Amino acid sequence: MDENISWERYRSFLAVMQHGSLSAAARALGSTQPTLGRHVAALEKQLGLVLFTRTQGGLVASKEAAALLPYAKQMASTAAALNRLASSQGKVVQGVVRVTASDIIGVEWLPPVLSRLNAQHPRLQIELDLSDHPQDLLHREADIAVRMFRPTQTQLIARKVGNIPLGLYASPHYVARRGKPSRIQDLAQHALVGYDQTTGFIRQAGKKLAVTSYDRARFALACDSNVAQMAMIKAGLGIGFCQAPLAERYHLEPVLAEQMGLALDIWVVMHEDLKSSKGCRAVFDALAEGLAEPGDYSL
Repeated sequence: MDENISWERYRSFLAVMQHGSLSAAARALGSTQPTLGRHVAALEKQLGLVLFTRTQGGLVASKEAAALLPYAKQMASTAAALNRLASSQGKVVQGVVRVTASDIIGVEWLPPVLSRLNAQHPRLQIELDLSDHPQDLLHREADIAVRMFRPTQTQLIARKVGNIPLGLYASPHYVARRGKPSRIQDLAQHALVGYDQTTGFIRQAGKKLAVTSYDRARFALACDSNVAQMAMIKAGLGIGFCQAPLAERYHLEPVLAEQMGLALDIWVVMHEDLKSSKGCRAVFDALAEGLAEPGDYSL
């Protein structure tokens, strides 16, 4: 096997794996189908492997290609992080910084924070990845993360900036139509809005609350997007968990407040290697300051 394989050939391989064909991969990379075909063929020759089988229906990835895929993704993340870090060097705060956060944080809390940041540092470019699936900062899938749990990796810089109270809420329209439960057991008689897939936070919250009336099997609507859940609660579909400052903002009514209260920690996190990046430092500090008192920020 030739050990001197260019990143360009792995990038073409990754694009074909992600998009399913040479033509789609070429469009994604702004290249041409023959160019990507040459890259893949050269990579197969250098590795001594068959990565794709050519069929009438297109390219079929081999098991060897599937085994290479996670490493190619890691190479792509590292290359993107290298470009972002290089672009942020110099005396001026500039460059691209990739931030990941949950959808509810990104939609409800970050806009005013990022707006002020842009006004202060107009040459900064922010890439915002909204997902409840934590991106891997160690492998540079993002530069900075806003997380609801404390990271454990020693290579990460983490600052706890506060916490957000959570509780069950319903819209005034729902309460007028169905009333409020007076006991936890009464939740079984109501329409509930909640999660689809069980996460670590949900398991911990379930143990803390020790409530059997609020579980996946009883939900009238199950969805993993917190933004969608809140929209359904606001629309009067049912009762569900919501951040207290947002519930107040949208005039939702608390349900079983004393029995169903939780707190959600807020952490701003980045890799320690990014401390020297003026852009990353500026974004990290702006997020930490802006999210310290989320109840103070309204859209």
